[in-house]
Amino acid sequence: MTSEVVIDVQQKEISIALLEDKNLVEYQTEQRSASFSVGNIYMAKVKKLMPGLNACFVDVGFERDAFLHYLDLGSQFDSYEKYLKQVKSDRKKLYPLSKATHLPDLKKDGSIQNTLRVGQEVMVQIVKEPISTKGPRLTGELSFAGRYLVLIPFNDKVSVSSKIKSGEERARLKQLINSIRPKNFGVIVRTVAEGKRVAELDTELKILLKRWEDTITKVQKTEKRPQLVYEETSRVVALLRDLFNPSYENIYINDEEVYKEVKHYVTLIAPDKANIVKMYSGNVPIFDNFNITKQIKSSFGKIVNYKHGAYLIIEHTEALHVVDVNSGNRTRSANGQEANALDVNLGAADELARQLRLRDMGGIIVVDFIDMNLAEDRQLLYERMCKNMQKDRARHNILPLSKFGLMQITRQRVRPAMDVNVEETCPTCFGKGTIKSSILFVDQLERKIDRLVNKIGIKKFYLHVHPYVAAYINQGIISLKRKWQMKYGMGVHVIPSQKMAFLQYEFYDSKKHFIDMQEEIETK
Repeated sequence: MTSEVVIDVQQKEISIALLEDKNLVEYQTEQRSASFSVGNIYMAKVKKLMPGLNACFVDVGFERDAFLHYLDLGSQFDSYEKYLKQVKSDRKKLYPLSKATHLPDLKKDGSIQNTLRVGQEVMVQIVKEPISTKGPRLTGELSFAGRYLVLIPFNDKVSVSSKIKSGEERARLKQLINSIRPKNFGVIVRTVAEGKRVAELDTELKILLKRWEDTITKVQKTEKRPQLVYEETSRVVALLRDLFNPSYENIYINDEEVYKEVKHYVTLIAPDKANIVKMYSGNVPIFDNFNITKQIKSSFGKIVNYKHGAYLIIEHTEALHVVDVNSGNRTRSANGQEANALDVNLGAADELARQLRLRDMGGIIVVDFIDMNLAEDRQLLYERMCKNMQKDRARHNILPLSKFGLMQITRQRVRPAMDVNVEETCPTCFGKGTIKSSILFVDQLERKIDRLVNKIGIKKFYLHVHPYVAAYINQGIISLKRKWQMKYGMGVHVIPSQKMAFLQYEFYDSKKHFIDMQEEIETK
């Protein structure tokens, strides 16, 4: 299996696609101005106590207050509080954590009102981004994640990932980490650390310790609250940190700054793989070049087609996701209805496992498969689903089919499910239902080009249009494009873009920056 990562960097957003054998299996897009990221640490203030929930709401500077439950304060909350007071008492010299005293663990049956007060400063980390009407979810047990290790201040334990099965290797890693970790720091050894040398683990441990020191220095020197004191690495690097696999063949990026950032990171964690990071400089949009745009448009939306005419209907409610499996216009199998139902259901299990990763669907997922009479067929379907979900990094549980033919799946939910709107609003009429004569569309484009070249003074630009329109503009020896180049100069470039709706267009300058030349929406 070949794996590739394609990163599309635009002015307003960054999109990341993971391909396995050229098939899109994970997709994430994030606004570049996004305020929140899982892993960010804040010095914040308690806004409101909720004794009934044994929780509180904390102001971290977002429009919705974040939620912090008593049990999420962490067993070492009192030790943190005392240490932070010592840090803030002397703003010139950093008080090392190794000298901090451990106070007794927080009682598990305690109450929020006896532990916190309104206006109190707390150091918290985001573990879940805002989802639907809920604000971010917080924890008081801080952690700094690297590729091989996770550093946990005020913890003296060394834990090894349960996915490392070899008892000898587990003992080696535990002994190794105990010999290099400083006092008052706990460490979780991640699965990818298996077989790694002490030098590699020691280097990463020092990097994580430096992040902790920088965080505490920021707490010490700033008095503004709420205050972001530690920002998780950029979305691209954070995703690569968790996703990165030595089997990756290529990482393609269309932005020089992000390319350098990713190249630097890959060089740090896997020097022998630094050459897989490649700069994409083609004129065709990067997602179009790797056939990702088409896969996005066909994989999202309410109805998802898969093999032989069968399809899934995916609905999202406040409480759960509901998936219905339909055989569609599929012709009946020669082996009978039972074999037909099994074949459709097995195909649905393959596609659903991909959809869960692709959309990052979390919470409860209920799947209504086509009814099957044979117990061995139902068991085969359950085993197929379990096998398909082994590639999924998110924690999940799968129950066998119920007597009603329903399968229940729970999947870890950290951020909102990816929802890509694949329906297009007409860019010409803006949803009114009436448009100017289509034959005049290219005349409208020429007016825009004339204005761009002769009035604004931009001589070199890229015009992105739907592939059908691009084919019309480029057809013939003396094509429209050639006429425009003779009239306005050779800086006129026409690019077919699968992202565009039929009569939609976008202009970009020579540095690939968007130029707003759209028609204004007419208001009555």
